[in-house]
Amino acid sequence: MIEPSIALFGEAFEEASRVLERLLEETQARYALLVDRKGFVLTHREALWAPPPPALDSIATLVASNAAATQALADLLSEDRFSEIVHQGKDQGIYVEQVNELALLVVIFDKDAPIGRIKLYGKRAAALLDRITKKATVDAGARKRNIGLDREYRDSASAMLDDLFGEA
Repeated sequence: MIEPSIALFGEAFEEASRVLERLLEETQARYALLVDRKGFVLTHREALWAPPPPALDSIATLVASNAAATQALADLLSEDRFSEIVHQGKDQGIYVEQVNELALLVVIFDKDAPIGRIKLYGKRAAALLDRITKKATVDAGARKRNIGLDREYRDSASAMLDDLFGEA
């Protein structure tokens, strides 16, 4: 089964969500998403005034596929990468900024939103998200070796079992 490359939870999730919230305030965009390169939505925010969002899982999958195709184009042209993708339609647009090798920032905006502002603040948000996501990268091998029970949890669970069943 395919799993996300980044596990955002706790403070990392809250911090990433705050970055997206601020981005929406600064750009007046409708939606902001942090997506991993496999097509998973890691977190998203929507403007209070925005209509219900479209199918974000589908958008994430298509954006990840588009980013992979864009990387293939960059390779053919002997470029390291193309860091951003912009699609502008009649009423809406989508801006995708590479956060790092594992994640993408996606901003969906109205035709009236200034694209320069979206790019400027999008690049700043991507730099902040880069730092956050690098700390939250999942090491599949480590996850299999260590299921994450820390000493405090183990001692607490042991004490509860002793209270419940009596000490051995």
